Amino acid sequence: MKWSNPALFLGTALIVATGATAAVTASPKLAFVRANDDPAATSTFAKPAVVHIATPVPVRAIYMTQCAVGTPSLRKSLVDLIDGTELNAVVIDIKDYTGKLAFTPEDPALKDSVSDECGAKDMKELIKELHDKNIYVIGRITVFQDPYYTKAHPELAVKRLSDKAANWKDHKGLSFIDVNAKPFWDYIVKIATASHDIGFDELNFDYIRFPSDGNMEDTYYSWGAGIPKSEALEAFFKYLHDQLAPSGVVMSADLFGMVTTNYDDLNIGQVLERALPYFDFIDPMVYPSHYPTGFNGYKNVNEHPYDIVHFSLSHAVERATATSTKEASLAYVRIGTSTPAVYEKPAYPASKIRPWLQSFDYPVTYTPAMVQAQLKATADTGLDSWLIWDPANKYRSLREVLKSDQ
Repeated sequence: MKWSNPALFLGTALIVATGATAAVTASPKLAFVRANDDPAATSTFAKPAVVHIATPVPVRAIYMTQCAVGTPSLRKSLVDLIDGTELNAVVIDIKDYTGKLAFTPEDPALKDSVSDECGAKDMKELIKELHDKNIYVIGRITVFQDPYYTKAHPELAVKRLSDKAANWKDHKGLSFIDVNAKPFWDYIVKIATASHDIGFDELNFDYIRFPSDGNMEDTYYSWGAGIPKSEALEAFFKYLHDQLAPSGVVMSADLFGMVTTNYDDLNIGQVLERALPYFDFIDPMVYPSHYPTGFNGYKNVNEHPYDIVHFSLSHAVERATATSTKEASLAYVRIGTSTPAVYEKPAYPASKIRPWLQSFDYPVTYTPAMVQAQLKATADTGLDSWLIWDPANKYRSLREVLKSDQ
């Protein structure tokens, strides 16, 4: 089944991104906090001395946007929410849908990538403050959706088949880097390394996929012609792992929710078994509102938050813990010569699956009961870690749930 994102039909008051990002309600303009000084113009620099804290068990996290982290009052509200409840982690944008960075890295090669609209000049100090409160800090990096880099390096972008000199854009007007454009891979590694160097405990990779939600018949990929999307994406996963894992970086991957139940690549290259070998956590975005009408027989998916999350995560756990699969991977060895092929795979722990859950109003008002249903479904699947998404950073219903649990 090809993924169908219902958010395509939203008006301009909402921005929907089909990575971990979901419906973003219009909100007042947030303050911007940014250092004006550039890093020294030198090709070498000393790594800052930072301390990373161990991944908590379980992880209970909320998300903080790039603009929110630069808005002192909103930032404090979210930190207080974490500090005063069972929450113990936060996901902060490092590189968001604009392609720009939320802080100024020490690496001078990245200085032109820093946002002049949203971000925090004191990111390193903030991370230390969070660590002092024993809060685990996850940095989110939007990868192949990158309007900034496609404009700066159009030769690496997905092109329009009808005009191969023009960058393809989705329905939101956002452009993508071609997954096979390997020069971009090194750029992502630089961002990841710089982020880990200032204290981010875990790096969360989003939009690790081919584009969707646009005129797909007009896409042209000038890099890696003929390579299946799933194979191209796995090659990127392996490269990330090979470059970053030796330094001890904890890594997680955001995948579409239907990756847990589908065995095709959803036309975006994502196959669960091809991601499992390369990340410490797989974070499927099982937002009930983002499943198509009729999924698993549900006429109204918004009426089934428990059922959808439980169904999706049960399949994810089953596939992660299995010792064999029909899905090929660079990391798996074929068993015998049977047709269709069967591959031996490691039995990954169920805890590798760590879902993104919904606490945002789309397309209906999301109630505390609907949030609680997702949490129960996750627990009933045998999982105890989760990440909560609200792009408006309000967490109205989640706050009620956490309050009732105290």
